[in-house]
Parts: sequence; C-alpha cells; structure tokens
Amino acid sequence: MAELSPYLNFNGKTEEAFNLYRSVFGGEFTNFQRFSDMPSEFPSAEDDMQKILHVTLPISKETSLMGSDIPASAPASVAGSNISISINTSSEEEANKIFKGLSEGGKITMPLEKTFWGAYFGMLTDKYEVQWMVNYDYK
Repeated sequence: MAELSPYLNFNGKTEEAFNLYRSVFGGEFTNFQRFSDMPSEFPSAEDDMQKILHVTLPISKETSLMGSDIPASAPASVAGSNISISINTSSEEEANKIFKGLSEGGKITMPLEKTFWGAYFGMLTDKYEVQWMVNYDYK
C-alpha cells in the first residue's frame, strides 16, 4: 500500500527549517544529503554544493517529513508552490500505475527511472497543479 509524505522545498533554508522541525517533533534524520554528495555525472553549481539535496525526518511509523533546497538553476519557490506530495510505493508496478494516473493531463518534470540512490523515482505536476513525487525503494 502506498504511503504519503509531505515534501517541502526551500530557497536555501532547508537545514534551518528541518532543525526546527526536529526540535518540535523529535527523532533523528534518516537521510541527510547535500548537493555535494551527488555523483560527478550530475554536476551542481558551486553555489548549491552545501545546500540540502534531500532530508527525511520520520514523524511516525507511517509518516515522514521530507525536503530539499531548490537549486540555483530552478525557479525560486513561491509560498504555496513549495510542497510536493511524496508517495512511497511497495513495487515498481504500483509506482508505474500511480505515476501514469497522476500524470494524465499534467506535466512530467522527471520521468520514472532508476536513480543513483537506489530507488525508482519520478516527479510530475498533475492537471490541477499539485506537485507529486513517486518513489519505490529497492530492497
């Protein structure tokens, strides 16, 4: 069964924001990566290297708060456009089905594909302008 997780995007304030969220909700980050952690075949701008590529803070057994900084090459976030709904699926097949259904009439911003971090992942904006991230973690 799929699980939903809010995914927040910030203009360089992810680390600061997530340190606040950790102080409020407790727990520890289960994932914390900077753009400098990306493989060399995915170059990042020098100004982005210390920004947060991805962070995960578990809130409960079923829910995590996730986030990242927006790279300099992308448009800055505007209040209301800085959140994506992240869906973690139990199989590639479920990821494909959900991605296909949500992308109909919308815009695929990153096709579903195997990633360097060991997941099957894609991003889209649906026809109602809701941003989605679909993910299946390989075991």
